[in-house]
Amino acid sequence: MKRIGSILWGIVFIAAAVILALNAFGVASIDIFFDGWWTLFIIVPCVIGLITDREKTGSIIGICIGVFLLLCCQDVIGFDLFWKLIIPVIIGVIGIKMIVKNLFVNKGTEVYKMIKESGTELKNGTATFSGVNMNFAGEVFEGAELNAVFGGVKCDLRNAVIEKDCVINASAIFGGIDIYVPENLNVKITSTSVFGGVSDKNYRKNDAGCHTLYIYATCLFGGVEVK
Repeated sequence: MKRIGSILWGIVFIAAAVILALNAFGVASIDIFFDGWWTLFIIVPCVIGLITDREKTGSIIGICIGVFLLLCCQDVIGFDLFWKLIIPVIIGVIGIKMIVKNLFVNKGTEVYKMIKESGTELKNGTATFSGVNMNFAGEVFEGAELNAVFGGVKCDLRNAVIEKDCVINASAIFGGIDIYVPENLNVKITSTSVFGGVSDKNYRKNDAGCHTLYIYATCLFGGVEVK
């Protein structure tokens, strides 16, 4: 996806260069500083993110905000209407994402349900205006709840004892969560992000012989990194 993103950005820069060159030679007279031209700095990155990013909720919200602002600058709608509409649009997009996500029961949901039904208590790591370091070296790990609110959480599973599929619910609100994963563990990520996101810095080929870690992440002006 990074390669596709670079190609798309390359196309954007080439298009901008061609327009500027045509204007310079008098071949065309394209006004690049139209009313609301600055909204393209919101719309274009979000459109590219919609194509390349795994988590698309933030990109959809960004496109909606950019388009609404462009329409306001073009006097199609008023700024007062923008402020009335943008909050319902954001809430609606998040709501639709939550409904769609929960309509389809996947293996990770089944694993989480089995952990709850077995009576096993998920490990809890919460950082509020602080930092938390969780190291599971030598411990049997089945699942955890990680919450970072204006803080940071580090969860190290590299030396944990993982005997079956496991689950992590991660919530980063103006904060960050780092999850360190061993090489012999598959990782599957499901996320809902608004001006934030989840990144998996290590490419892992799914191995049928290995257990799987299911990560459910919610990011609001925050991020979750899998390392």
